[in-house]
Formats: sequence, structure tokens, C-alpha cells
Amino acid sequence: MLARDLAETYPYVSVDADAVDAARLLARHKLPALLVVDADHRPYAIVPGSQLIKQLVPDYLIEEPLLAAVIDDRHLGEVAEKIAGLTVAEWLPKRTYTPPVVGPDAGLLHVAALMARTRSPLVAVIERDGDQISLLGAITAASLMTHLIGEA
Repeated sequence: MLARDLAETYPYVSVDADAVDAARLLARHKLPALLVVDADHRPYAIVPGSQLIKQLVPDYLIEEPLLAAVIDDRHLGEVAEKIAGLTVAEWLPKRTYTPPVVGPDAGLLHVAALMARTRSPLVAVIERDGDQISLLGAITAASLMTHLIGEA
């Protein structure tokens, strides 16, 4: 089976999109990661939801686990305020890596190895035509697992 056969339509956002809207997209569709594209609709970043959540939580709660355990939900307003008015590019973790991408002819194990090596729950499938790159879709870890071991 090839990547083109596994690729599914996957919601994505642009680097210039509103961060709050992107967070809502992630939540509404229960996505494992946010797929971000640049102005030319080429994959720019794939960021697991856990890393985006880290960008929402106040630093003092990450640094002090005991404080996080006793703080109550009255402080939830700080979370939304942290990204209000930001673009997706401004919200992304500072250290972003080249997103894991494969061509349409990549095999199942190629996709699996890339996903494992990059620790990404998502691999974008792209097609190149000269200098042009088209996003064909994405392969999620859940979909890949189904094809690797079958459904129960």
C-alpha cells in the first residue's frame, strides 16, 4: 500500500490564521496534531496537540507541578488570554522542525519509520511538480496502525 492510498483529507491552518481559531479547529475535530501550511499551501509545521497545550499553560504551572496540582479552574481565563490576538506562527513552539512529509509513492513502512523517527502523530503526503508542491492529505498514527496490524 502506498501513501497516496492512505492519505486522507486533513484540516489545516495557515501560518497567518488566528491562533484561537486554530485551537478551536484542533478541539472541534479532535485532531492529534495541527497541520500548518505556509502562504503557498506547503506543509510548514506539524505540531502535536500536547505541544500546543504547553504553549497555553502558564510557565509557572509547568515549572511548579505542586502549584499546578492545587490551583483551581478560576485561572482558566489566563489560558485563552495567552494566545488572544496571536497568529498561528506566533503561537507555535519556538523550536519547530521541518514537518514529516512523504511523496505519494512512499510505502507503509517508510511512513511508519518517519512517524516513529520524528515522534509525530501525523505525516503529510505531498506531490512535487517541479518547484510546485501540492498537499494531497495526511496519514494519522491511528490510520497507519490500522493498516499495520489490522482492526480488532
